[in-house]
Amino acid sequence: MTRKKGSDLLVAALENEGVERIFGIPGEENLDVVESLRNSKIELVLTRHEQAAAFMAATHGRLTGRPGVCLSTLGPGALNFTTGAAYAHLGAMPMLMITGQKPIKTARQARFQVVDIVGTMRPLTKMTRQIISAATIPTVVREAFRIMTEERPGPAHLELPEDIAAEEAEADLVPPHPIDRPVAPAEALDRIAAMILAAKCPLIMIGAAGSRPRLIEPLSDFIRRTRIPFFNTQMGKGAVNGGSNLYLGTAALTERDYVHDAIDRADLIVTIGHDTIEKPPFLMGRAAPGRKVAYIGYVSAFVEEVFFPDAELVGDIGASVTALADRLEGKLTPSDSILELRQSILDHLNEGSEDDRFPVTPQRLVHDVRAVLPDDGIACLDNGMYKIWFARSFRTHIANTLLLDNALATMGAGLPSAIAAKLLHPERRVMAVCGDGGFMMNSQEMETAVRLKLDLVVLVIVDSAYGMIRWKQAVDHFPDFGMTFGNPDFVAYARAYGAEGHLVDSVESLVPVLEKAFTDGGVQLVAVPIDYSENTRVLVEELRNRNKR
Repeated sequence: MTRKKGSDLLVAALENEGVERIFGIPGEENLDVVESLRNSKIELVLTRHEQAAAFMAATHGRLTGRPGVCLSTLGPGALNFTTGAAYAHLGAMPMLMITGQKPIKTARQARFQVVDIVGTMRPLTKMTRQIISAATIPTVVREAFRIMTEERPGPAHLELPEDIAAEEAEADLVPPHPIDRPVAPAEALDRIAAMILAAKCPLIMIGAAGSRPRLIEPLSDFIRRTRIPFFNTQMGKGAVNGGSNLYLGTAALTERDYVHDAIDRADLIVTIGHDTIEKPPFLMGRAAPGRKVAYIGYVSAFVEEVFFPDAELVGDIGASVTALADRLEGKLTPSDSILELRQSILDHLNEGSEDDRFPVTPQRLVHDVRAVLPDDGIACLDNGMYKIWFARSFRTHIANTLLLDNALATMGAGLPSAIAAKLLHPERRVMAVCGDGGFMMNSQEMETAVRLKLDLVVLVIVDSAYGMIRWKQAVDHFPDFGMTFGNPDFVAYARAYGAEGHLVDSVESLVPVLEKAFTDGGVQLVAVPIDYSENTRVLVEELRNRNKR
């Protein structure tokens, strides 16, 4: 036990948890923390906005299962974390936010810049606490990391006042310890196994909680051993090899899409890791009389109007699916009626993938992005109309290689997420895929990427509008109003940051431009105009008309 100031204890406690980098923008209330970081092994990644720092930290948690960490000052800086906190909270991403505060033992500046950040963060986090004693810092940090990583994972917030950061105290670090997750009882495993064996046409659905990094092997092994056809939600996409001949597609819409032909034929849907923060991947109740739904999850299912399972298997998902496979292996044969639909579903989803129109269609865009990314390449999506097209048609072959947000579904996260992904996987190709609206919400992080000397491709999809809202406006028969805007010259904009910029001027040039961007290295922005007329033709008219037949 040695005497150290609070900021030294904080940084030592973070090192004790394996933290390697912190994203953020410090303020004067964090200066002791900054000095402690300067003398540590932890890298400080200075960002240009606190919201972007939170997105980066959350993405670190999503990809590794270990909490990412971000730092801000008090008041306005801390409030800029709130969107990132909600992003991590709804998306179940472990993330620690550390914010500063005025001294709590004196009040020389009255209430200047003081906001109740602990109260603000309470509904957005699993834990929020003001540290009032330097001696408690190691214990508080250990507790935060335990809470963040327990199922369901999520964010935590610690507020470190300026005087507590400078206060000297004696305290021991608390060593991390293994956390065992509860295992489902044998009776529940037998019950779910019996339901699957009794079903004529069982179907697996993998949801958001099924794409945890530690589940890659257990889930892939489960599908391989049981041979049950499967589909996934948007955030469950990529949890199992998308090249499997049992894969039926992604439920990017709630109903009427081609994958719902298979869902409608199933008499039992076994949901693995379904989280009702996502839009419903299918409808229950009167919409599907006679169909049963079984739920496998870390925690009990949230019962909603659109989701109320007939049976639950609650416990560690990896252990549960392994035990189920032991009970089912060799006893099941994939339903012919489901598998015969597979090729038809995938053929429909591939329609238009080689369309030669310009501006490019969404189908061609997805096809060409897939062409330039190797199996382990990572596409980090912002939020916009293109997200539905990527969810439907982008084939994943390795887990966590298509990062999209179907929980908070916030704009502005694509570029920061790609920066975090590239820092974690410098050897892989990483692409940020952003609409022009979402890109401009955090485009200042281009400077961060350039300063960090990252090899990163930023694909900006240009329609000069908030395209998804404009589409919904048209679908709901409202006049076209209030959704269009102007854009900068994206090539010049990229070069102003020290990046390189390209404007795609023909459909044939998209792949060569993207390939050259990856080959040349550095930060490369590629702007491509898009034709969103396919949104209405395919996602509204085609799907509506085929269900009338």
